[in-house]
Formats: sequence, C-alpha cells, structure tokens
Amino acid sequence: MIAWNYASASLFCFWWFQPDIQHVSIQHTPWWLIFALGIILPSIFLCLAKSLEYAGIVRTELAQRLSVVLSLLAAYFFFHEQFNTLKLWGLGLGISAVLLVLFGQINSSANHQSRKAIFALLSVWCGYAAVDILLKYTSSLGLQFALTLNLIFITAFILSISYLLLQKTQKWQFKSTIAGLILGILNFSNIALYVKAHILLKDSPAIVFASMNILVVLLGILSGVILYKEKLKWPTILGILLGISGVVCLASAMA
Repeated sequence: MIAWNYASASLFCFWWFQPDIQHVSIQHTPWWLIFALGIILPSIFLCLAKSLEYAGIVRTELAQRLSVVLSLLAAYFFFHEQFNTLKLWGLGLGISAVLLVLFGQINSSANHQSRKAIFALLSVWCGYAAVDILLKYTSSLGLQFALTLNLIFITAFILSISYLLLQKTQKWQFKSTIAGLILGILNFSNIALYVKAHILLKDSPAIVFASMNILVVLLGILSGVILYKEKLKWPTILGILLGISGVVCLASAMA
C-alpha cells in the first residue's frame, strides 16, 4: 500500500500541477531535496507502523502532531520568523507534552518494550518535523516546486518498490495495490494543499505548521479511545492537555 500510494500520488501531482517537464534543468534541479524526501516519506510510514505497534495510536498521533514544535524552531532559526510571548509559551508547552508522552510510556510496559516505544515515538516526532521543514523549503522553489514534488513522489515509489523486491518475502496482493492507489489520492491531497498553504503564507510558516495540527491531534486521540479502546494513563492525559494548549497558543499568537 505504501509503495503504490506514491504511484497514484505522482500521477495526480502531474495531472493537477502540470509541471513543465520540457524545460527541466538537470543542473538547477534540487536533487538532494528530491532524494531526501524520496527516502523520508516512505520510511516515516514504517516508523509510524512500529510506533503504533509499541506505543499505540494515541501516543503516536500526539508525537506525530507535536513535531510542530521542531518545525516552529525551524521557522525561527532557518526561515527567520519572529516569535512573540504566546509562540514561546506554545513551544514550552509542546516540548513538555512530548517529554510527558515519551517518558510516561515507561510506566505502562516492560523496560525493553518501553525503550522500543520511546525510540519509535522519537522517530515519528523527528521524521514528521523533517518532512514539514523540507516541504516548506519545496514551496519556496517558485515555479519549480511542481516538478520537484512530482519527482519526489516518483523517487519514493521507485525506492519503495525496490525495498519490497529486496525483501523477497512480500506477497503481492491486488487488493493492497488498489488500497494503496486510493491512499495515494489522500496522501497527494494532504501534501499538495500543505505546500500550497506555505506558498500562500510564505512569510508565516509557523501558522501553517500550527494550524494543521490542532484538529488532527483531537481526532487522532478520539479515534484511539473510541475505535481502538485504548486506555489513557495520567502522563498521557496531561501530555495531551499540554500539547493541545501549546498548539492553541501558537495558533492564537498568529491569529
């Protein structure tokens, strides 16, 4: 599903943005960015799967969305956005929430399992931040962003298929291919609209980083509790409250 999702994402990207492939400049194409995201995008799905297995959907969803803390640090240090008091409060609350969720995991399982859960959560936290930051950079490429995004999806597809072929234990199923192609439509829509938001708000990357996370945190946690019957322990509950408060502070600071 992960592999085939990038096949349909690349086709939809070509159809939607219609990149100018006739005037491709090998010299000026950001190949480092294409290969970096081509590797990170499918890899983060694998990290997400491990995090779901070891830490559960609630903690995974919170770690994923609180990657906004790292993204906002990048907005300040790399994209030179100015931060006010509310933004700083949001950062502090977000970092506290991540620490609570990560180390609260120690109380809920055996030591070995806890280390796996913490490592998986950290990989999700850092991985999604890297995707956010690199996609923000992609949005700054002007007219070349459409071609770059298309090449990123194609690279991710080729690398994913290569990985599966090397595994040799993967059973190819038609239903997985169809499900992956449908997933690609959602994945493309998410990334394309995210990049377009950065283009429209090019001077305020932090508002894009923050605004996309509030409802996703809430819906992810609700799905874990309601659909998957996950039980919340007090460190996770406190982490959730701090995390949501932090993202609300960040959004309010830029309203």
